[in-house]
This record gives sequence, C-alpha cells and structure tokens, in this order.
Amino acid sequence: MTIIYQRGDNMLNKSFSQIDVFKRSLNVSWLKNKAISNNIANVDTPGYKKEVVKFDDVLNGAIELVKTNEKHISTTNSEPRIEKVTNTSFRKDDNNVDIDTEMAELSKNQLKFNIITEQLNSKLSRLKKAIDSGR
Repeated sequence: MTIIYQRGDNMLNKSFSQIDVFKRSLNVSWLKNKAISNNIANVDTPGYKKEVVKFDDVLNGAIELVKTNEKHISTTNSEPRIEKVTNTSFRKDDNNVDIDTEMAELSKNQLKFNIITEQLNSKLSRLKKAIDSGR
C-alpha cells in the first residue's frame, strides 16, 4: 500500500510541476504581450525605444535546472524582464519601433499563448478525470 501511495505522490508532484511550467510560460507570454503592445502604442512617439522581454536561462525561464555540481551555473533566480533596446534607431525621430515586426511578433505571441492555454486545459482535464474516477 505504501508503494502505491509513493507512486501516486510522485505522479501528482510531476503533474503539479508541469502545471507550474505552464503557469510560468503564460506569465512570460503575458509580459511579452505587454511589451509588444507598448511598442505598438508608441510607434509614432519621437525618441521612444522599443521594449523586449529578456530571459536569463533556457526555455524562457520556465524550467529551473537542478545544480548537481558547484561549477554549474545556477538558474533558479532568473526571471523574464522587459528591457529597452537603445542601441538601434533607423528613423529620423530616433524611434526604433518597426510596426510590421511588432505586429508579426504580436501574432506569434498570441499563437504561443493559445497553444499553452490549450495544453494546460488538457492537463487539467486529465487530472479532473483521474480525480473523478477515484471516487
């Protein structure tokens, strides 16, 4: 009986860690949407510098790696953040926003957000079925 509980507990922990990855991925997508929306809103603002979302580690900060050796680089504290891109400007008014690029990025980000949402809904549906069948 204890072995079955441990297996279930591991499976439950794995499921919830996957849900946490989905949550963090959705948060990153939301942050990126915010930056892109600011860029689009300021496309005609002289001197405005576009915003981008930066990441310190693999998979947009969604996965925290386990440090198994002291020489490994730690990634547990890295979070995505919005930064201004100040080193480029291709317009006379010193604004560096390209509306075509921003609209393409917005569409791409929306698709990612929708895919992550569908995957999360599927995962939660499977968990709900497992809980309901255990009654």
